[in-house]
Amino acid sequence: MSDQCKPTDHLTHLDEQGNIHMVDVTERPETVREAIVKARVRMAPQTVHLIEANQISKGSVLDVAKIAAILAAKQTPQLIPLCHPIPMTNIDVQFTLDAAQGLIHIEVRTRTHYKTGVDVEAMTAATIAAVTIYDMCKGVDNTIVLEQAYVALKSGGKGGTVGFQPA
Repeated sequence: MSDQCKPTDHLTHLDEQGNIHMVDVTERPETVREAIVKARVRMAPQTVHLIEANQISKGSVLDVAKIAAILAAKQTPQLIPLCHPIPMTNIDVQFTLDAAQGLIHIEVRTRTHYKTGVDVEAMTAATIAAVTIYDMCKGVDNTIVLEQAYVALKSGGKGGTVGFQPA
């Protein structure tokens, strides 16, 4: 490998020898960090109607998905090997239902005052919410598709504020 392109130039989780390590954030200043992740679950319109009417036999789909999302955000360091344990100060999970299109839109907002961001925690929460919706509804709908999980916004730290919207 040439000196012009070392693994550490682009991959923060590799040391000078190319070995995996957790990034040292000890000297970073604590700042307010926020992330917004959006995801989407597509299903038959009738399934969305059943969710709205709370007629899924496993229970309140959105309440269970919200609890699963919050727990997932808190457990991210146990699931993603190189994530730091972060003192989460806020985890907000919102669902918007579009029965006509057969869609459930998921939005997760995470916040902290810490040395590293909360985008992976928000992504973990949003995707676990989507998987929970799938699990609770698969008995009545075998067409469910998890779609478009993405970081819509992250802010704080040296990277400033970054937003993304898929095409």
